[in-house]
Amino acid sequence: MNVGNSAKVSIITIGDELLIGQVVDTNSAWMAQELNIAGFEVHHRVAVGDIWDDIWEALDQESQRSNVVLITGGLGPTADDITKPLLCQYFGGKLVQDAATVRHLEYLFAEVFRRPLSERNLKQADVPDVCTVLSNIRGTAPGMLFKNERAVFISMPGVPHEMKGLMTYHVIPLLQEHFNPGFIEHRTLLTAGIGESDLADLVQTFEQALPGFIKMAYLPHFGMVRLRLTARGKQEEKQSFISILDSQFAQLQEVVKHVLVVNEDISMQALVGRLLKESGTTLATAESCTGGYIAHLLTAMPGSSAYFNGSVVAYSNSIKQNVLQVSASTLESAGAVSEETVIAMAQGLLAVMQTNYAIAVSGIMGPDGGTAEKPVGTVWIAVGDQNRLITRKLSLRYDRIRNIELTATNALNLLRQFIQE
Repeated sequence: MNVGNSAKVSIITIGDELLIGQVVDTNSAWMAQELNIAGFEVHHRVAVGDIWDDIWEALDQESQRSNVVLITGGLGPTADDITKPLLCQYFGGKLVQDAATVRHLEYLFAEVFRRPLSERNLKQADVPDVCTVLSNIRGTAPGMLFKNERAVFISMPGVPHEMKGLMTYHVIPLLQEHFNPGFIEHRTLLTAGIGESDLADLVQTFEQALPGFIKMAYLPHFGMVRLRLTARGKQEEKQSFISILDSQFAQLQEVVKHVLVVNEDISMQALVGRLLKESGTTLATAESCTGGYIAHLLTAMPGSSAYFNGSVVAYSNSIKQNVLQVSASTLESAGAVSEETVIAMAQGLLAVMQTNYAIAVSGIMGPDGGTAEKPVGTVWIAVGDQNRLITRKLSLRYDRIRNIELTATNALNLLRQFIQE
């Protein structure tokens, strides 16, 4: 490793399952986030299948782009795991048994797994004699560090829990020790009620006046747009650059104040949860078209039991009537997807759950079920408390899953506005 040089990082993820969509590649996203926090910039990410020539070519290409190449996958004990023998040949080594890994395997199988250590599993201790072994305390396949005249290569298992352990305990500390990462600092805010192009027009003058070391990114998601300011520089510039970044971020908030939701990079459900917790209030949901998805988002937040009481998944009209006390006449005259019905659902929910706030949703998610009067994507939302309810109609145009996600986010945002007003 060339001490003092800056690191350009490439990530290679290996596995046929990634290319056919059977497994979503969360490894490279997590690695990029952690490297970013540590001050390293990822320049390229690539996924390849379990094909010898393709992996070899990726190693050649990425080591020309970057001086650090991180690799995950293909280190298991089965025939399709070809990364280790390939790396052995690529770097001109031969496989030898690593004594420390043998001891670790013997401990794992005797004390943790409580089953015999097979010859196949023992092969996990075979490593190229040209690598530095990185101990994997969370699993059986060790990490391996290689070097040539172009780059440093670090191979890790594809199992996320094991990869994260190696990144945390070995990879990032090694990179920080041998490279000068500089710094990368972000400031992010969330806007709602404005499209990406209109938002770009709104902030155009501000964006054009940004200092050269600060860049702005637009991150649209579920009908809202995050704006992120990113400052990059050398460690010796960090204090002065961050001061300027904070000043610019304050100016940006003023420019977008009429559409600003929050000046942090947090989710809508986290923001709603915080508002409820800070005010000591509680919430319940009555969900028809979202099938409990809003409740899922809320309960995914740590500490949500302090403010979320529960949900009624009123998918059928009988549940709307018998549990939420929506009258048969309302359902007959206005229909299940109507302002009248979601108001009645919210009122019934407040009575049943005895919470401070309620969210009620009903809609047609698709791909069928729509009519000329109420096409697919028609959604009604009601939020409020015992004194007041407000409603909103959505006309969505996406597939079923995205319609559900957009409905949930809009419902939470409507409640957020209600609380803050």
